[in-house]
Amino acid sequence: MTAHTSRDPLHGVTLEMQVNALVAHFGWNQLGKRITINCFNNDPSVKSSLKFLRRTPWARAQVEALYLEMLQDQAEPAPASPWSTHRQQKG
Repeated sequence: MTAHTSRDPLHGVTLEMQVNALVAHFGWNQLGKRITINCFNNDPSVKSSLKFLRRTPWARAQVEALYLEMLQDQAEPAPASPWSTHRQQKG
């Protein structure tokens, strides 16, 4: 029997894991600027954020979208700089 692999990038990722990853990546200040909700701007904590996000579908959707954007940005290789390549010297 083969294992089922989900194509959903959020499969197995809890809301708490998403919030912790976003805070680690952006910090509360930057996260509050990107998603303007009080639980990120006024006395932020993971616990209060989770409580609000679980009750507010539109805010949770914004957090999930930002989390997916962050994952995509981390997965993309940096564009090659024309100055980073060098000519190979011949013999």
